[in-house]
Amino acid sequence: MAKKKRLQSKARRKVTKKTANQSQIPMWGWFTGGGVLLVLVVAGLFYLGVQEPPAAKSDIEGLVILPDPGAGHEEGDIHYDHDVPAGGSHSSVWQNCGIYDQPVAEENIIHSMEHGAVWLAYQPEMPVDQVEKLREVVRRERSRQAEPLIVMAPVPNLDSPIVATAWRVQLNLDDAADERLVQFVNRYQKGPFTPEPGANCVGGIGEPIS
Repeated sequence: MAKKKRLQSKARRKVTKKTANQSQIPMWGWFTGGGVLLVLVVAGLFYLGVQEPPAAKSDIEGLVILPDPGAGHEEGDIHYDHDVPAGGSHSSVWQNCGIYDQPVAEENIIHSMEHGAVWLAYQPEMPVDQVEKLREVVRRERSRQAEPLIVMAPVPNLDSPIVATAWRVQLNLDDAADERLVQFVNRYQKGPFTPEPGANCVGGIGEPIS
């Protein structure tokens, strides 16, 4: 009887040991699985880092798509690295959209761009006929929609006669009749990078001439 119990106990130990061995994954298996997962994660991050959203792709020649500049409200004068910033920290009050014949504060215009506005900046010394063509672009938008989101205002010391800007995108132009200007306005007014889509461009600061 005692011998039989010893044999049964020995058999149970063999079964237990076999089951435990089956449940263990070899160490090389863990390393292999972890390595594959790491490669997939790194590849995914790289893909996300170099790919732009499909909506941001553009065939407009000369268009520059800039990195996300961030956003936030600051009071007072803000230093920007560019004469026509394409986003960034800005005033808590936006610029009313429309046509201006005098320079206005970029801190307010950037807030308007946060709402989806296009900023048409131009050299103050630009010929009168060019200024009028630029204004026609704004007026044409007004005929298409009740509240177009465009701020047109002169900016001193511009390198280009015209700089069209929306949040994260910018296009330098020499001629107000350039067809790329209308393409830019159509594509990037309330465009794909707009941080606050649906916000308006009235009830802020400024009195446009039209």
